[in-house]
Amino acid sequence: MASIQHFLLVFDHRKDELVDQISFGEDAQAATAKYGELEKQYRNELAIDIVLVGSDSIETVQVTHANYFSGMSRQKVENVLSGVFG
Repeated sequence: MASIQHFLLVFDHRKDELVDQISFGEDAQAATAKYGELEKQYRNELAIDIVLVGSDSIETVQVTHANYFSGMSRQKVENVLSGVFG
């Protein structure tokens, strides 16, 4: 069974783009601490989403949270899906 990897995504709705993506590997403590820091940093920025995701891989996150990955083509999503479920 694959271990849970932790990914922090920072999405700017004004720019309609992912402005930061940080991988923490299996370190849930570091991921949670950084999440808290960013929530404080952006607390007055309503256009910023900060999302902490646990998954087996960034490719899975790109599928499950595709709305945060601008420029991710439908073909790439289908390729990732076929690799995960095919």
